[in-house]
Amino acid sequence: MTGPTNDPVTEGPDDGLVDRLVDRAVGAVLGSACGDALGAGYEFTNPGPDAAIGMVGGGVFGWAPGEWTDDTQMALGILDVLAERGGPTDGDPVDIEAIGANFLAWAASGPADIGNQTSAVLYSTDDPTELPAVAAAYQEGAGNSIGNGGLMRTAPVALAGPGDRVMVATLAADVTVLTHAHANSVAACVLWSEAIRRAVVEAEPDVPFDFVACMRDGLDLVVAERRDRWRVLIDAAVDGPPAIFNPNGWVVTAFQAALSAIVHTPVPDEEPSRHLVDALEAAVRIGHDTDTVAAIAGGLLGARWGASAIPDDWRSLLHGSRHAGEPVVDAVGLEALVRGALGG
Repeated sequence: MTGPTNDPVTEGPDDGLVDRLVDRAVGAVLGSACGDALGAGYEFTNPGPDAAIGMVGGGVFGWAPGEWTDDTQMALGILDVLAERGGPTDGDPVDIEAIGANFLAWAASGPADIGNQTSAVLYSTDDPTELPAVAAAYQEGAGNSIGNGGLMRTAPVALAGPGDRVMVATLAADVTVLTHAHANSVAACVLWSEAIRRAVVEAEPDVPFDFVACMRDGLDLVVAERRDRWRVLIDAAVDGPPAIFNPNGWVVTAFQAALSAIVHTPVPDEEPSRHLVDALEAAVRIGHDTDTVAAIAGGLLGARWGASAIPDDWRSLLHGSRHAGEPVVDAVGLEALVRGALGG
């Protein structure tokens, strides 16, 4: 299935509009990476509502200040393929097998942190074409136990076709099932990727943006038998409070924690874009899988507010690698990849 042939990020006469759209697309990736790095030092702790939150590093795995974790490492496995593809309007499909190969290469490099479900799948084969079947077999044995590893890496997916909601939803599902085959993981990634896509295309700096409506409006992209359940789950996140979504290693509670942190954090009147920082700090304060919840939230917050809302001190600290032992990528490198994924 295909959507519009013209993509609003790369085509159109209004250069100012294009600049704002690119800022939001870059924001989706940088926002997710910043959330990841912000939460890394607090993983598996419970900072609480009054704790000061900073990009301090440390934590269970001894991250450097500003260093991202496996969440962004896996997101790079998607983003690299999109950048190589060279833009959403060139007619080329996204190479799912190449994304799978990137995931396998990352796992083979011996990352410091790799989730249980992700490792069980990626260490069971070296053939990317086998990953969906291996993931499905794992999920059959695991039942309704579903990690959040598919959702944590989904921020770049919307960049594959900002003007084509069906294509983005299909890609979100296809990338998810490389490691996380449960229908709830698929639904979570489809809903979150569609919300990011909507924010990139529609958000305006001085106009209120309805995060919740974006989630609810995406329910038609979810398989019919899951829609009512996910409507209830979204409503529960909106009702909150965010603190009830701890623990959040499960994909459903990770989704709810991220959304609840966003919608329960007020948008400041005098500096609305400060909402990005405030909501990411709120996501970390929920506790438990802090890097992942903040990475999920950061993708949507960055898509709404843009890369220009990310503090300079966060940008200067932000860094990480694709694979263990490889050269460092920084915020400038991530932005270049996003621009490549958008076609220029």
